[in-house]
Amino acid sequence: MKIGFHTDAFNSAYFSFEKCLQWAQDNGVHYIECGLIDGVSWIHGLGYQPHVAMYEDPELLRRKMEKYGVRFSQVDAAFPLSGKDGPIRGVPYVMKAIQWAKLIGCPNVDTTDGLHAPEGLNDAAALDLMKYEYEQIIEVAEANQIIVNIEPHGYFTTKPDMMAKMLAFCRSPYLRMNMDTGNTFIAGQDPVKFLKRFLKKVSHVHLKDVSESLAAATRGKQTGIAVSQCYLGGGVNADNIRKCLSLLRDAGYDGVLSIECEGQGGPMIKDSLDWLRKTLKELKIKAR
Repeated sequence: MKIGFHTDAFNSAYFSFEKCLQWAQDNGVHYIECGLIDGVSWIHGLGYQPHVAMYEDPELLRRKMEKYGVRFSQVDAAFPLSGKDGPIRGVPYVMKAIQWAKLIGCPNVDTTDGLHAPEGLNDAAALDLMKYEYEQIIEVAEANQIIVNIEPHGYFTTKPDMMAKMLAFCRSPYLRMNMDTGNTFIAGQDPVKFLKRFLKKVSHVHLKDVSESLAAATRGKQTGIAVSQCYLGGGVNADNIRKCLSLLRDAGYDGVLSIECEGQGGPMIKDSLDWLRKTLKELKIKAR
């Protein structure tokens, strides 16, 4: 398996994307994931945001990343597709992300639904809407040979039966799932059972632990968290993560394990990296 991280870890530290590349190089991490910005943001332009704008030339950025020994495992285009803005904002954004990913050599694009039930739509109508959206998205994904992952993060996607319906929107090898250990747990699901049900569909994994205090306050009341405020192995989800890693090992998964936690400018994500490397060794999983 391959170890990577999401640059969300450095949101609060106001890192630039290149500073994230430097951290990856310093710590021997060769895979990275970031959010994509469609347009201009002042905080990004000033170098205080660790994500990438799609106006940046993919070839020049790829060359820069190669100098650090880092490549993309996935780019994040997770604008919620379940609400009224899904067709007019989300679909064009995801399509553009797919085309940009193709140019830079990134194999996966991440997508999801909204955190709450969409206003003015019942569940059936919202699912019909998303089916139409994903049919359009997957047509572009197939043409560009880019995998579109659905991440459990919202009202629909953290419910296993709903996720099953969404993964069946299109009969295509390019519609797959990004497993998230933290979001499934905080939504009140069992991450191990969730992963087991969709194991054959997984092409990318987010590893998130959950602190005891956060679990006590919000488990079953929220559908996801952006990043964990606790390092991997330091929370109440650690045993579930170990079991998920074992499941992935036994299934022959050789994709990326992307760490998602508050980095605190480096120390907390380094603790996560150390725990993950130690745990993979204990589980006899080769990592690179």
